[in-house]
Amino acid sequence: MRPSRGSEAEVEERRRTVLRQVADEGEIRIADLAERLGVSVMTMHRDLDNLTERQLLHKGRGVATAFPVVTMESAVRFREHADLDVKTALAAALIEEVAPGSTVLVDCGSTLFPFARRLAAVEGLHVITNSLRVAYLLSGSSTEVTLLGGRFHEDFESCAGPRSRRELRSLRAAVAFVTATSISAGRLYHPVREYADNKRAYLQAADRAVLAVGHRKFGRTATYGYGDLGGYDLLVTDDRAPADELRAARDLGAEVRTVTPTAPPT
Repeated sequence: MRPSRGSEAEVEERRRTVLRQVADEGEIRIADLAERLGVSVMTMHRDLDNLTERQLLHKGRGVATAFPVVTMESAVRFREHADLDVKTALAAALIEEVAPGSTVLVDCGSTLFPFARRLAAVEGLHVITNSLRVAYLLSGSSTEVTLLGGRFHEDFESCAGPRSRRELRSLRAAVAFVTATSISAGRLYHPVREYADNKRAYLQAADRAVLAVGHRKFGRTATYGYGDLGGYDLLVTDDRAPADELRAARDLGAEVRTVTPTAPPT
């Protein structure tokens, strides 16, 4: 049996594996999880307690039970390296919407991290964001960054809530770059109400709104609906997005632009 303790990265990787296995099977006995991963039952309980506190799964008496996949995939650390080829292709299209010297609003979400890295090379830019990771990615550049306040959500590495929305009312951006957790028939959804409310506020704080999402976000719903694609000027997605969802976007008045990801070298 491998040692129960390891580096922070090893522990987080083990928890990622636990989360994926529980999500795939729906419910697993805690003792079985410990055996599969070669750790003690006590260590597995600690891992599950951590994932439960982060609202990524439910720990019951002797079993771990999955939440809906959309909730699990909302946590930044479990999404950041997924579909990186798609996110990189989206970033190349999004940067064309940015003018030097402008003010842009950048949503939280791993979809926009490659885009944030590109923003660092744009001259005279002012970025307004609620994402600590976006702010970090722009550190060391000449970009002026305004970080929105509010309640900090660890698993999103960002702030949301009434304070964020109040601050947005006093700011103005040329373009808002927003992402989404779930889209179905042109309607938008998020599992956390504060973020659903924030995303509505982003649109009101900018002259133009761009939604960036990968194909996996379509055909899904979450707890809180917050409008539809008619609120956006442009939808940027990849060429694997469902055709019926793209038709729904166009029917609602959004321009649709698709990108073709480049497969990473093997």
